[in-house]
Parts: sequence; C-alpha cells; structure tokens
Amino acid sequence: MSGTGVRGKAEMSRAATDAAGPLGPLGGLWRLTLVRHTTWALLTGAGLLLLSLALSPYHNLQLAQVGYITCAATGLTMLTGLGGQISLGHGAFMAVGAYTAALLLEHQSWPLAVVMAAAAAATAVVGLIVGVGAARLHGPYLAGATLALAVGLPGLANYGPLTGWLHGQEGLSVAPSPPPLALGETFPLERWQAWISCLATVITMWFLANLIHGRFGRSLRATRDDEIAAALSGIKVARVRIIASVAAAAAAGLGGGLLAVVATLAAPGAFTLTLSLQLIAAIILGGLGSLAGAVWGSLILVLVPSWASDYAASANVPHDIASNLPPAIFGLVLIGVMLVFPRGLQGALRIGVRRLRALKS
Repeated sequence: MSGTGVRGKAEMSRAATDAAGPLGPLGGLWRLTLVRHTTWALLTGAGLLLLSLALSPYHNLQLAQVGYITCAATGLTMLTGLGGQISLGHGAFMAVGAYTAALLLEHQSWPLAVVMAAAAAATAVVGLIVGVGAARLHGPYLAGATLALAVGLPGLANYGPLTGWLHGQEGLSVAPSPPPLALGETFPLERWQAWISCLATVITMWFLANLIHGRFGRSLRATRDDEIAAALSGIKVARVRIIASVAAAAAAGLGGGLLAVVATLAAPGAFTLTLSLQLIAAIILGGLGSLAGAVWGSLILVLVPSWASDYAASANVPHDIASNLPPAIFGLVLIGVMLVFPRGLQGALRIGVRRLRALKS
C-alpha cells in the first residue's frame, strides 16, 4: 500500500472518530495546538515588527505586498493543497475584497479594521455562492468554472449600469490611510501599511492553521484522498468543501482589501487571470498544502519580478526586452524550483531538517 493511501485511511479514521465526538474542538490536543499556533503568531508578529523598523520605505512597501499576497495564497493552499479543489478564480475573490474596501472607504469613515472585516465577509458570501455551485464539480469542470469566474467577475466594473459606480477601467481611488498621530508626524506611510498588512496576514495564518489542524482539517484531507470513503465514514463532503471555499474566499478578500489600501487603487487591471495563475504558481513554488510554503511562494512572487526589473534597468537593455524580462525570469524560477524541489521550497526544507536530525542521531 502506498504512503498516500495509508495517510488517507488514517485521516478518514481520525475524521470519523471526530464525528463521533471524543476529540471535539475543546479537547486537550486542540488546546495544545492553539497555544502553539498562538505562540508562533506572537513571535512572528514581533519579528515582522523589528524587520519593518530596519527596512527602507521601499522595502516596507514590498513587505506589505508580500503580506496581502500571502493572505490570498494561504487560503488557496488550504483549498487546493489540502482540499484538492482546483481554483483558478482567486484573483476574482481578491477583486471583490478590493472593491468592497474601496467603496466603504470612499463613502464611509469607518475604522480600517472594520473595512477589512467587511471586505473579508463580503467575499466570504461570494465564496459561499461559488462553493455551493462547485461542491459537486471535479477536476477540469471545477477548473473551468473558476476560470470563468476569474475572467468574468473583474469585468463587471466595465458593465454599463455599474460603470458609474465602479468607475470602469479606471477603477476606484483609495485615499491613503495615514498612520496614527501617536506614532509621530514623520512616521513613514509605507511602514504603517506594512504593519497593517503583516498583522492581517498573521491573523489569517493563525486562523487557518488552527482550522486545518483540527477536526475540519482532517475531514478536508479525507475528502481529498477518497471522497467515497470519506462519505461512508460519516463526513459530509459537500459541507466540508463549501466551508473550505468560504474560508479561502474570505482570506483572498482580505488580501484584496489590503491590496486596495496599499496600492490606493481598486481597478480591473489589477485582478486579471494572470493574478490567479500567479497565486497558483506561488503555492506550488512554496509547497502544496503548507501555509509556510505560501509565504515562500509569495516572497518569490513579489521579489523576483522586482529584482528582474532592477537588473533590466541597470543593464540598459531595450524596452521590449525589459518589459518581458520579469515574467520570463519568474517562469525560469518556477521551472527550476519544480525540477530541483518537486515538493516545493517548504518540502525541501522539511527533508533537509529530517536528514540533519538523522545524521545527528
């Protein structure tokens, strides 16, 4: 029997046991997991705070970009990497969150935290609608449905009755959210944006980590490994998939809201099919099924094109080549990582740690 088959049977056995009740969400194991994840979240937040203080405004802006990409990528990691549901429409979910945040900031003077929560909630509703429709779809059918979502939904901004409200192709401008006066008048806006983005990312990862390491996560992995066996074990497959879709959409919506705040713009051009494909590439680069892998993939997604653009500018290459150099280099990095590290960067890191432990023992 293959290792995957053994793991799948183990997941279904644990999920079926959970359904019977002995390992409920208030069990000792769950509490230990919650404490561990909370500790990691606090340490990560402190580390990001110190990092932002040491970075220049430009690099703080990049840190903010990594943050909102990571929000969307972690949700996609759960949905695709752990749930086995192929989604090519995550860019559309980010568009919903971005436009929700932009509209609220334009017409209401609500606190930024409320706006971000509203962006996530609005996108979760869209994720619920999509999840109900896609719960019974598989493979290319699910990919085709989410592809249509990625192509069609951002284009609604150019639809006649909505053009005056969403400003068509020009999009909605978002006024920068200034730092609190308590931080000082000279506090850099980019650092404040990095703080907002990183805080939202840490909270998102904390929530998803607790979700996928509990009863729901075991049920989700069981439905991915063998849907029929999972259903026979008492797992409600459709409900599990819908919950995964809602959680992933909410994470993407939060990422989209952060994008609108950091970029000070919500426009259809920012949420093309390319963005959805880049998010897929990010979770593959980092390692499917790993939240930490989503961070690695997001770093590559933000930093590699920036480095390529800087190289093209310093090398004085022709404009046509310079404009195509960042995606070409990103593609080469993707191919290289897949050839050298088939399980992604996080998978390679885990293998390396295991080998070091084996050598020490």
